[in-house]
Amino acid sequence: MAATAGGYADILRAPHALRLLVGTLVGRLPNGTGPIAIMVFTRAEGGSYSLAGALAGVYGLANAVGQPLLGRAVDLYGQPRVQLPAAVVSALGMALLVLTGTDPLPLTYAAVAVAGLFTPPLEGGLRALWPSVLGREDRVHRAYAMDAIAQEVMFTVGPLLVTVLVALWSPSAALLVINALGVLGALSVVVSEPSRTWRSAPRDAHWLGALRSPGLLALLGSFFFVGLALGSITVAAYAYAEDHGSQSVYGWLMAALGLGALIGGGLYGARQWAGAPERRLSALVALLALGYLPLMLTPGVIAMTALAALSGVFLAPAIACAFIVVDRHAPRGTVTEAFSWLVTTFGVGAAAGTAMAGPAVELAGTAASFAVAGAAGFAALLVLLATQRVLAVPPRTAQPADDVVATSENDRNGVVEPGFSTGHQA
Repeated sequence: MAATAGGYADILRAPHALRLLVGTLVGRLPNGTGPIAIMVFTRAEGGSYSLAGALAGVYGLANAVGQPLLGRAVDLYGQPRVQLPAAVVSALGMALLVLTGTDPLPLTYAAVAVAGLFTPPLEGGLRALWPSVLGREDRVHRAYAMDAIAQEVMFTVGPLLVTVLVALWSPSAALLVINALGVLGALSVVVSEPSRTWRSAPRDAHWLGALRSPGLLALLGSFFFVGLALGSITVAAYAYAEDHGSQSVYGWLMAALGLGALIGGGLYGARQWAGAPERRLSALVALLALGYLPLMLTPGVIAMTALAALSGVFLAPAIACAFIVVDRHAPRGTVTEAFSWLVTTFGVGAAAGTAMAGPAVELAGTAASFAVAGAAGFAALLVLLATQRVLAVPPRTAQPADDVVATSENDRNGVVEPGFSTGHQA
């Protein structure tokens, strides 16, 4: 672990790296806490579980639609012209939700949809920036692992931040403060030099964009179900907290899940992994699915918090490995879009999970909603196993002729390893 910490410190000492990482995490707070904040706000306004789940689902679906569209726009027009305006519009959508409450419902749904649709693709944007900021392939892969760990810090702190803001002020204040922070985070990223000067690699015109890669489609199919599992846990944990008479239990359960992922990500990053990442991803998703099963026992709060932490241990490693697989299978010039499609698929799955878990709670109880997560985890594994042949052949094994000279020059300068040029400085 000490060697890994040193490796992460080396990455963070690179110019702009720490600022980009922190700015992206703060900018993504609205997205990371959106379903939780919407659930708490809706319940405080007197809405039912079904309404809360439906609104969180609309937010997730709108986010899922917006991410690849905005990601493609970033690839075409650069980050500053897309990321910051999108962050502002998304925050205004949440402000409209606070003003309208849950009446009239059409306006409430519209506000949530706008907030989700214009969520900026900061996550995909950061991964597109890492090669130009860090250079060598091994450093970029380590940055992917660090990125996944840092996300789990956000998902650990985010629910607690919502809980604290609700306790100190109100659910409305929580929504407004978190989205204001999101705009500031996006601003910090887009005014940085790497973001301002980054341009996507040349791309072949194709209406499918990144989706013309069969391997990427296979990965997205699997991570739809990973998202579904996490979305159902969001609702199930809230129901569990109400069963035990305290909303604060919800924050602790979600924080424990994030803490487990943080620990797992740290252990995963403690070594260099040999072999194809696609095979490694299948093993990690299998372990992730097994970790969801004990949640159906719904024991006392202390034991349940421990089980929540256990269920998250393999989440960050699976996400970090998925980043590498996306990079290997994304067609050239579509890197931001490809990463955004991963976010999209995750969001669609999470929206489906929240939509399924809400009725499951009302019809069959809290344990049934946790069962949704377990079933979704094994569905994610089955998709990977069924598409092993497709995933075994990354399409980007050769570079276009007009990229070879530039990449070779970078190799001589020790900047980029051959075959690893997902973006370049203008």
